[in-house]
Amino acid sequence: MAKNKSISEIICDYIKKQKLSPIPVQTLNEEAASTRYFGGDLKEFIAAAKTLGAKGIFVEELYLEDDEFYYDSGMDDEEYMALYGNDDCNCGCDCKCKDKKGKKAKDDDSDVDGVWFEPEDLDGLDLTLLKPQMAKYIDRIGECCGARLTVPGVDRLEVEIFADWYDKFAELVDEASEIIEEDPNGALEAIEAMFKAEEEADKSVKKIAVHPPKGNKKTAKSKGKKK
Repeated sequence: MAKNKSISEIICDYIKKQKLSPIPVQTLNEEAASTRYFGGDLKEFIAAAKTLGAKGIFVEELYLEDDEFYYDSGMDDEEYMALYGNDDCNCGCDCKCKDKKGKKAKDDDSDVDGVWFEPEDLDGLDLTLLKPQMAKYIDRIGECCGARLTVPGVDRLEVEIFADWYDKFAELVDEASEIIEEDPNGALEAIEAMFKAEEEADKSVKKIAVHPPKGNKKTAKSKGKKK
């Protein structure tokens, strides 16, 4: 049985048919060269490469990584501290510190005991908790999901082409991330509600399991004609 070709292999075959040479590469430093990101599809990219006089195209395989299943706000620690300051400081000064009760100030007394989150506070949250459909892609971690194509030169022309299954996965990631970014507290409440529902369902199953059938009821094995 023939092995199914990866999206990268399919792309390389297409490049060869266009009389260009696919050249496997790995990006070590994305900041080392000026990159122009191409906005079209594979066919349009090949046409552009020919117009630029390319003799070959760099092809870098891309793989599904496990960290893609976790929320990433894109904010690093330095940016977080610059924006929110020291959370441990409640001195009332003008040093950008925020109350432990949350980043967003709330005037309503009913919110005094509440904790208000920003999306950055949920960095690392398992997105499968918000989009369980993502779990079916876990077995694909480490699998080739696309390729980064680059026309070499002083100014690089670059495009990323992905397999259809990865596009569907990426849509789920975007949907889960949007839930967090629109309402971080609501996202946590939804997860908590899901866990409670699972616990209640588990309790119901155990409750049924601890009650064996009464002795006056015949099992399927004991049923039969009387002698």
